[in-house]
Amino acid sequence: MLPRVRATVPPDLTDFDSWELEIGFGGGEHLAARAAAHRDVGFLGAEPFLNGVSMLLQAIDRESLTNVRIWPEDARLLLDALPDASMSRIYLLFPDPWPKRRHEKRRFLQTEMLDVFARVLKSGGELRFASDHPDLMDWMLARADAHAAFTGGLVEAEAIGTRYERKNLARHPARYAAYRRF
Repeated sequence: MLPRVRATVPPDLTDFDSWELEIGFGGGEHLAARAAAHRDVGFLGAEPFLNGVSMLLQAIDRESLTNVRIWPEDARLLLDALPDASMSRIYLLFPDPWPKRRHEKRRFLQTEMLDVFARVLKSGGELRFASDHPDLMDWMLARADAHAAFTGGLVEAEAIGTRYERKNLARHPARYAAYRRF
């Protein structure tokens, strides 16, 4: 099934007028639920880990989703190939926190990545991110707040939860943010 839904580089975005990208979709619960609820929107999911890709493929088959494309490699390769102003929304949910100070450069949401997000998001498009790691969330919020192309802040959680979110919610409450592209 993967060859049928595998995203290409550059991706073919002609099937739908609106596209959303989820980076690091984990088990794919969030992406599959959004795709099922919005069948007129195209969804790109980037996830390098085979178990997550396999779980999303099962959901695509179970829900008969025809609006999902999977990029089973590093998301940066896909982002570099996306046309300007091609995405309506980008999700980065519960990325690896890289909690040690010396590892901060490995965090996905860097100023340079915000520049890429600003390029690929349509005007009025939205970047949504979440974390249950307080230091990481503060770090991401500070970078998004400082970026000239975005305005936003903390928001309520979406109704769609993930397995990871449910497992950790009791121990580590999550925070959610939404930033609109000027």
